[in-house]
Amino acid sequence: MRRGLFALTLSTVIVSGCGTNTPSASPVSGSSETPQSQASADGGTNSPSSGGTVRVAMATEPDNLDPYLSAATDTGSMMDNVFDGLFEAGENSELVPAIAESYQVSEDGLTYTFALRQGVTFHDGSALTSEDVYYSYAKLAGLNGQEPLSSKFSGIGSIETPDDYTVTVKLKERDAAFLAANIIAIVPKDYEKQSEHPVGAGPFKFVEYTPGQQLALEKNEQFYDPERAPKLDRVEFKIMPDVNSSILALQSGDIDMVPGVSAQGALQLGESFTLVSGPQNMVQLMALNNSVKPLDDAKVRQAINYAIDKDVIIETVAEGNGTKLGSNMSPAMKMYYQEGLEDRYSFNAEQAKQLLREAGYENGFDLTITVPSNYQFHVDTAQVIAEQLKQVGIRAEIKQIEWSSWLEDVYNNAKYEATIVGLTGKLDPHEVLGRYETTYPKNFFKFSNDEFDRLVNEGRTELDETKRAALYKEAQTVLTEQAAAVFIMDPSRTVAMKSNLHGFKTYPVQKYDFAEMYYAE
Repeated sequence: MRRGLFALTLSTVIVSGCGTNTPSASPVSGSSETPQSQASADGGTNSPSSGGTVRVAMATEPDNLDPYLSAATDTGSMMDNVFDGLFEAGENSELVPAIAESYQVSEDGLTYTFALRQGVTFHDGSALTSEDVYYSYAKLAGLNGQEPLSSKFSGIGSIETPDDYTVTVKLKERDAAFLAANIIAIVPKDYEKQSEHPVGAGPFKFVEYTPGQQLALEKNEQFYDPERAPKLDRVEFKIMPDVNSSILALQSGDIDMVPGVSAQGALQLGESFTLVSGPQNMVQLMALNNSVKPLDDAKVRQAINYAIDKDVIIETVAEGNGTKLGSNMSPAMKMYYQEGLEDRYSFNAEQAKQLLREAGYENGFDLTITVPSNYQFHVDTAQVIAEQLKQVGIRAEIKQIEWSSWLEDVYNNAKYEATIVGLTGKLDPHEVLGRYETTYPKNFFKFSNDEFDRLVNEGRTELDETKRAALYKEAQTVLTEQAAAVFIMDPSRTVAMKSNLHGFKTYPVQKYDFAEMYYAE
């Protein structure tokens, strides 16, 4: 039996269709550079003082306050401060103990036993016990007689709670990705109003949400872990869709932090503010609906890949701050990343035209690129791509829609032809690549390939890390050869904040940990 190591290095993706208003909007980014947290960015640490309010500019409205119903990365970034899971994601892709203080895995890899920390309470004052974990996981896995809320938990066969602080989960088959899934929120048993007034056990409590204005949190004075106890009194997320207005608000002192600023914005702020930059482990891509004509033809998809010059997009849209990608994996996931795919479709207009002729589209065709209008980064990318496609005879029309409509039409129902979005980082490679599986419910690419399915399924059950990495690397090659999408870049993220605000850290998933932040003189 393997005993709980809380230093497992896992790797790190969506929905997010995107993250904040720049590249971090959706889920994406990846370069091989090491993420830079503020301790290194400002040259050291400062003595923290308790108290104070941080006002943060957010580009998007929360899509749903219930952690099991939300699909937007930005929402998760805000509400992650309200909810804790059995584990938390660490800075280096490790699992950090949270509500679980230890765990064991059976030799056959099918049974996980978690020992819960005692003395944990929810924000409503009720004690967190194994019954709450049972309720949460039964809901996610569909063991409560309802539809499963998460495919990550669909492999659970049964859950037992022998006492108040022990939970035993038995899987139907081995699932190497299961451990990383346990960062998901634990919610109070039988509480069904998370969408209206969320209740968790995290370091901050939900106070209020006023659409179009702000979402406010306050310090949880009863937080169970003294080492992670928040120093700030309050966090206010201000809804500010326009990034230029956010920069001006930071300069005028109306807000304290902007999670995503452009190179031009950073230049505008000057040296009076702290800037922290790093990879996002995000994948910005142009998704292609593989089930609609003519995109159901691999030659057409390959032609589109040859027609798009990613280097130009990186230089113009990301102002050089991005890492070119060739598949749906960022170099930030070092162990699982397949090198060399980024140049598989180097820009070649003549090759694109030849493939279109072979596919029977020598005169090109019309293509609609649906883009969430609140993510200017993706809108700008779509405009560059439309111009590039025009050179090979593909007549692209850009259709901008609201984020909520994008989630419903594109992500949930695959009613689109092409779209630009960013897929956020995850802690396990199966979460990244599993979205292309034929049977994945949210496979909005409608990609279906027997060899790919075989590889990722073997990867999911393979417990040997080296063999598992080889399987996911091969799966990436299949995605690239089949041109399932146009994988563009992992854009870097720059966070700007007041110079007296400290403690900001970067993670392989989009996470703003305000329990670590503080003001200093």
